[in-house]
Amino acid sequence: MEQVKGGQVDIDQAMERLRSLPYEDLGFARVDHHRQLRKGFPEVIFCPGKTNEQIVRIFESLASRGNNVLATRARAEAFEALAGTGKFPAARYDELARTIVLEQKELPPSKSVLPIVTAGTADLPVAMEAKITAEIMGQRTELVCDVGVAGLHRLLGSVPRLNEANVLIVVAGMEGALASVVGGLVSCPVIAVPTSVGYGANFQGLAALLTMLNSCASGITVVNIDNGFSAAVTATMINRKIDKAG
Repeated sequence: MEQVKGGQVDIDQAMERLRSLPYEDLGFARVDHHRQLRKGFPEVIFCPGKTNEQIVRIFESLASRGNNVLATRARAEAFEALAGTGKFPAARYDELARTIVLEQKELPPSKSVLPIVTAGTADLPVAMEAKITAEIMGQRTELVCDVGVAGLHRLLGSVPRLNEANVLIVVAGMEGALASVVGGLVSCPVIAVPTSVGYGANFQGLAALLTMLNSCASGITVVNIDNGFSAAVTATMINRKIDKAG
């Protein structure tokens, strides 16, 4: 519509584009190009279970529309395959977060900062997935690391900053108690992310998940184990609604 208004596209061309399928059929995947219109951000590539060739094809399809592209849980080999095409010199790989990012469109920054709090340093891979996801969607983030319940004095100094947020993300493994503690100290919603960090009785994150689901603090919502991506998307949607209303 903006291109029609600006004279770059005539009405017939615009109608032809609107008639086209809202997805691109690659045979092994149907790339949802209208997700940007529905959700405010494009489809994201979840890499596990896909070959490097499939990841590259989907990445190329998404990038062709001029939007930002994000691939999560990506292996270094997938990024090497993408870089080998020579088409995306600006793409970058974060080894800790296991993400591939291509920024093609500058988004207006969020009005408020999204804090991402971790119980321990071992929770950083999940927290970084959340951070990179939120940032590619236009959020300003702040990482508050290693403030778990084994030393709560490390958290208390950050509480005033946390209370300035519309929503925040808490990432914790082991028993996952940090989300309950933070939920009892702040006045905004908390999105809790259990991680698979912990010894045997942690059951690869199940213990932390159940702790967070059974939290006695109000205002806590829980996503799946290690799912920093989903937490970031939900927080972004909340911030965008608030920014728009303001």
